[in-house]
Amino acid sequence: MDIRKYIDGSLKQKDLEYSPYVIAEAGVNHEGDIEIAKRLIEEAAEAGANAIKFQSYKAATIASKNSPSYWDTTKETTQSQFKLFSKYDKFWKPEFEHLARVCNESGIEFMSTPFDLESVSFLSELVDVFKISSSDITNKPFIENICEFRKPIVLSTGASDLEEIDEALMWIDRYQVSTALLHCILNYPTSNRHANLGMIGSLMDRYPDRLIGYSDHTLPGNMKVLEIATLLGARILEKHFTHDKTLPGNDHYHAMDKNDLRQFLNNMKGTRELIGHRKKRSLEVENSARHNARRSLVASKNIPKGSIIGPDHLTWKRPAHGISPRSIGDVIGRTTNKQIDEDEIIFWEYLE
Repeated sequence: MDIRKYIDGSLKQKDLEYSPYVIAEAGVNHEGDIEIAKRLIEEAAEAGANAIKFQSYKAATIASKNSPSYWDTTKETTQSQFKLFSKYDKFWKPEFEHLARVCNESGIEFMSTPFDLESVSFLSELVDVFKISSSDITNKPFIENICEFRKPIVLSTGASDLEEIDEALMWIDRYQVSTALLHCILNYPTSNRHANLGMIGSLMDRYPDRLIGYSDHTLPGNMKVLEIATLLGARILEKHFTHDKTLPGNDHYHAMDKNDLRQFLNNMKGTRELIGHRKKRSLEVENSARHNARRSLVASKNIPKGSIIGPDHLTWKRPAHGISPRSIGDVIGRTTNKQIDEDEIIFWEYLE
């Protein structure tokens, strides 16, 4: 599935129903090891993700040295953003070019979120779509720089009010760039009571012409969160991805692994089967019930030939082999051309 077509509207809404575009957010869970990064790509592809996304940054350009943490420090003990980012900012253009080739060989789309102008520049040659982090939704010069490359944008909306989203879209729309919006709670990890999946509907109502999705930071559990988000209308799903959920720190502890992703996709396959068609209609499997469980007009007593049928001559019983009760108004007042016995189903040919 081509994410660019997904966002710019080349794919029709009916093609997107209950088949979300799944982004495995590897982020920096490779921890600077290219072999682990390749393993993440291979496992995400194996499990069925449409894309795998990394993060491209240098600590010195993303955070000042006095930058306090905003994550659960019982899980990731580093107190400074600068110190944490310094641990994982070793990949740059050559590494991401290599990973993009590995993605192509593995049949999965390569993505990476840029956090500075230099990474935007080299990623422009590697990605079909730019992802903008929730943390940059108010970063006007950065957003405008990304827009100059005229590629579709996936914008996360964590920690944002509608007015801030409106403002960011105003900047983007000046460049006539297609944009998808992801509901997101910028809290690591997000508790179920804070997930607020209902906000997906709020985004759909306010931005009916945009593709709406969900970026998840809850603990993987049984993956019900992503299932519910899909049923509520999310057409792009993004969740952190790891090869080992038991690893300490950073984004491992609230990430899904390949088994979680498989479970979600298998569950959604069954859910799609349950949901079936949106347009209400009679199905072929119901034909027997239509003919045998519905009712016909039936003589409530003997009706001699030549009688004018009145309401007291009629009742309605199964099966639906004769005249439907829906036509009772057309039967009353008609004359019989034969004797109709009590409990006999009435057919049109019995009437003048």
